[in-house]
Amino acid sequence: MWKKNDTQYPQQPEPVHQPSVPIHNPSPVEQLRERAIIGSSILIKGDVSGEEDLVVQGQVEGRIELRQHNVTVGKNGRVKADIWGKIISVEGEVIGNIYGEEKIVIRSSGVLHGNITAPRVTLEDGSKFKGSIDMDSRQAEKAAVPVVRESKPEGELLRKTQLESHVEPKKEEEFKKASMPYKPNVAAPRT
Repeated sequence: MWKKNDTQYPQQPEPVHQPSVPIHNPSPVEQLRERAIIGSSILIKGDVSGEEDLVVQGQVEGRIELRQHNVTVGKNGRVKADIWGKIISVEGEVIGNIYGEEKIVIRSSGVLHGNITAPRVTLEDGSKFKGSIDMDSRQAEKAAVPVVRESKPEGELLRKTQLESHVEPKKEEEFKKASMPYKPNVAAPRT
């Protein structure tokens, strides 16, 4: 009845064998997506392009083209440029047109003076925006390809227009008069 069990148990449990493959814990830097930061004391004049996300805390004048990557204009960021990006977020100030492949967000602290072209657009309460919004995906695709126009001196354009003009001088004067602002015929007061 009160018989003592003769089996003995080992004092320590047998070790559990772990696989020999080391487990990789990514560092906090590896967990974040690669991104470049333009600091608050930096001014860039020219084109910005690359293969990583961009955060602008400083100033950029020119053009930002990161079509497959995210672009964020931080609260201290000031950009005078057209911007192309996958997802564009504006927390600071942008003067220029922005073209988003997926989405554009103007945060409550954001100011944009320019046109928006993207399939999805968010304007948070408190944001400031002056321009137009085009959410037609076909138009967004067309706008995503920048158009390079050949610039010509003003005088050259004028001469070409004059040479190609087939308007007779008398008719040209009539045309100029017709295109002038309307001035009613008001009789001068008689004295």
